[in-house]
Amino acid sequence: MRAPRKRKTPTGEGYLEGQLLVAMPLMTDKRFARSVIYMLAHSHEGAMGLIINQQAPNLNFRELMKQLKISVADDDEVLPEANEIRVHLGGPVDTQRGFVLHTPDYCSQDSTLCIDKTMSLTATVDILKAMAGGRGPSHAILALGYAGWSAGQLESEIHANGWLHCPADPELVFHPQLETKYEKAMSRIGIDPSHLVSVAGHA
Repeated sequence: MRAPRKRKTPTGEGYLEGQLLVAMPLMTDKRFARSVIYMLAHSHEGAMGLIINQQAPNLNFRELMKQLKISVADDDEVLPEANEIRVHLGGPVDTQRGFVLHTPDYCSQDSTLCIDKTMSLTATVDILKAMAGGRGPSHAILALGYAGWSAGQLESEIHANGWLHCPADPELVFHPQLETKYEKAMSRIGIDPSHLVSVAGHA
């Protein structure tokens, strides 16, 4: 696990960085059907985000720790609460890599990337050990893989009515009910998915 470099546009601000990308109901790519993606970076060079409403099947936190061969110290036992930590599917790219999107109350000086005032990203094993021992962030999404776009690709998909977008907030991002995040995101945009036709737009 390692954090990506934060990419910026020439103006110094990412276009959709820190926002939610929401799949249109007619999304043809099944990997992204009804997906809500937190955008980690977006610039003229490309874009990167984590799907926040897809759970990895047949994989829990303890099993992931074993697969990654991560052990904790004797005085840092895995707490029972760690068994409740879900593993998400962050996207189809680099699915062997792990990322933790989390609140800024956890910070590793060498590896935590600050997205904005409410969100941070850490992609090292140290945060997994901290989470196992109850020393991690108050809210977090552990994801395998990420969604990535090359230069201009995401803009083209938005223009082709593939995506909507809206501001993100921790309440929605870390909401425990994954199955409701899509409707909640659509509601933030002001759209009822059942009434939506193939028309592009954004908040």
